[in-house]
Formats: sequence, structure tokens, C-alpha cells
Amino acid sequence: MGALMTLIMFFCLPCSILLLLVLNLLSFLNQVWLRPIMIQSSMASQGIKGPPYKFLHGNTRAINHMRSEAVGTPMELLSHDMLPRLMPHVYSWTKIYGMNFLNWYGTKPQLVVTDPELVKEGEKWVKMRKLANQAFHGDSLKAMIPAMVASVEAMLHRWRDAKEIDAYREFKVLTSEVISRTAFGSSYVEGKNVFDMLMKLGLIVNRNNFKVSSIPWLKKLWRTSDDIESDKLQQAIREAIINLIRKREGRDSDYYGSDFLGSLLNAFHDSDLSRKVTIDDVIDECKSFYVGGHETITSSLTWTMTMVVNESLRLYPPAFNLTREGEDCHLFKPERFAVADGVAKAFLPFGFGPRTCVGSSFAAAEIKIALSMILQRYKLSLSPSYVHAPFHMLTICPKHGLQILLHPL
Repeated sequence: MGALMTLIMFFCLPCSILLLLVLNLLSFLNQVWLRPIMIQSSMASQGIKGPPYKFLHGNTRAINHMRSEAVGTPMELLSHDMLPRLMPHVYSWTKIYGMNFLNWYGTKPQLVVTDPELVKEGEKWVKMRKLANQAFHGDSLKAMIPAMVASVEAMLHRWRDAKEIDAYREFKVLTSEVISRTAFGSSYVEGKNVFDMLMKLGLIVNRNNFKVSSIPWLKKLWRTSDDIESDKLQQAIREAIINLIRKREGRDSDYYGSDFLGSLLNAFHDSDLSRKVTIDDVIDECKSFYVGGHETITSSLTWTMTMVVNESLRLYPPAFNLTREGEDCHLFKPERFAVADGVAKAFLPFGFGPRTCVGSSFAAAEIKIALSMILQRYKLSLSPSYVHAPFHMLTICPKHGLQILLHPL
């Protein structure tokens, strides 16, 4: 009897291993082929088309090829046609498949939507939006003006003996200090560590944005140096923000302030569950506003150095995802804003509707203060060394900086 059982196990074990391999193979083929084809077919039946799915890589190889070609050379100095350069795949595929289309990041589908009616806000988003509104509007915004002025004065003091500056680099320091002071009650020095880590994390994300593992489950078994570094940065950012939180919570008061961090902490400690937020909510919102209040305004100020504010924001919105229409849409014409002829409907540097950037008033105030104080002291001109090469990372930034000549008035 024992010999019989041994013989049965001898034959069953290879069969079990073979069955396991077959099941894993079927699961793999379902993930990388059958499921994407079914999704693509289902979306097409609803009128949503797009570039065909390619085995394992989806559309990432095509996207990388188009991006490499688009940013391979600098743009003409006076050219402002951004979409073909920064998002050539969107530029190409909207022409072929329409304004709403499906594309693929590896085996993951991405629906590109331009119809705002298809985007809805959830309860959590509404709760967090209310908190941000309190911190960046009305009297709260007015209270931030002195800090903005002081930060610009410090920047101008650094320029007193300069003949040429890299405006992009200078504005990164300025906007970092302003958002640190006004939203988090800290100095640039205290926030610098967070900003540096966020920028490193942004570079890693940008570097790997369109990379896809040849075998989807391989990343679970083998982690790249970027994966490891990304995890370390995310943990370090979390710890740095928690330190800011603990510092604020150390005050001898149950009220944590009216700035953005204070509003979040007041909600975190609220006993009313309908208003209460989690510590992860607080940390995520802080990360979002460190980036939003820093990179987006840096981008806007950089491109506005030699342009009128509105026209600059129309041509170089901080977050680039819009197409432009009209014969002169890529021309620099500030006079288009002199007459209320409907241009405002197409002027969307901070988005529109319920999802309009909550910090738009904050950003506009900082930009106007900085420009007015700079232009009272200097006449500006582009340096001959400037190369016009807009680059899309977290926002639109000049790939080689923005060299500006300063002419004291």
C-alpha cells in the first residue's frame, strides 16, 4: 500500500507542478493580452477609440519615441506652440481619435478625457477642498501679503551686484520661501529639505513615467535602484512633514492656526467625524501644496519675466494639458485681453469650474507682487546664452534655465 501511494505521488507531483504552470501562464496571458483586448473592444463599442494595444508595452514605446523626437532640439525663440513638443502623443492622437480617447501604459488603460461633464467630485475631495478654501481666500490671503513682500525683498537684495541671473533658479528659492512661510508657518531653510526631496522624487517619476516592465509581475520580485530610492524619499518626506506637524501641535492651544497647516490640523483633531481628516490626509495635502505652491508659481513667474501676466499664463500654464484653437492662438498678443470679447472663456491657466486651482488667487497675488517689485528696480532682457527648450516635468520648466540680464533703473 505504501509503495502504491509513493507511486501515485511520484506521478501526481509533476502533474501538479504542470497544472500550476499552466494556470500561471493563463493568468499572465489574461493580464497582458485578453483583458486589454476586451477593454479596448468594450470602449470602442461606446465610441471611445485610441491607438491599438501592443503586447506587454501598450503604447509606451510609441509615446517615448514621439517625446524623444519632439524634445530633441530647441524651439525657435518666439515659438509658443507647446503641445506638439511637451505632449506629442496627445497632440497626434486627439487629431486621429477625437478629444476623448483610450491609450495604454503597459497593460494599464488610461482614458484621456476633455469633457468636464465626465469628471465628478467625491465627498472626500469636497471636504479637503473646503479646508484649502479657508486657507487661501479672503482675510487669510490678505494676511499673506507681508510675507510675500519680505521674500521678494530678500531676493532683490541677493541681486544687488548681479548683472545676469538664472530667473528659474531664483524663483524656485522665492516661491519655496513664500509657501513655507504662508502655508506652513516655517522658513525656507526648514522647508528646503522637503522641497529637495520632492524634486528628487519628481525626477525619478519623470524618468520612469513611460517605462514598463517586460513582465508585469517582475517588479514584485526585482526592484530597481529608482524603486528603492523612491521609497526612501517618500518615507523621508513623510517624516519631515510629521516633524512640522508635531512642532505645530506642541503649542499650548487647542487651535492650531488659520494657515493651511493649521486648517488641516484643526480638522485632524476635530471630534466631528463629518469634518475630521486622517493623518495620511494631512500629509498628502501638505505634499500637494508644497509642490503646487512652489513649482507652479515658479513656472508661471519664470515664463512671465518678459511677458504680460495674462498672456504668459495663457501660453505657459503651469500644468500643461490643454489644446488651443484659433488662427493666432500661438502668438503673443497681450492686447487680446483689452476687450471683453470672450477670450476669458479660453483663458484657463488654473483650470475652471469646481476644480479651479484653490491657490489661484494666492499665485496671482505672488506673481503680481514679485513682478511689480522687480520692474520698479530693473529693466530686463534675455541673455544671448538663453536656449528656448520648454521641458515638462511636474510643470513646464526651461530645460536649461532662463538667463536674464539685469539693467538697474
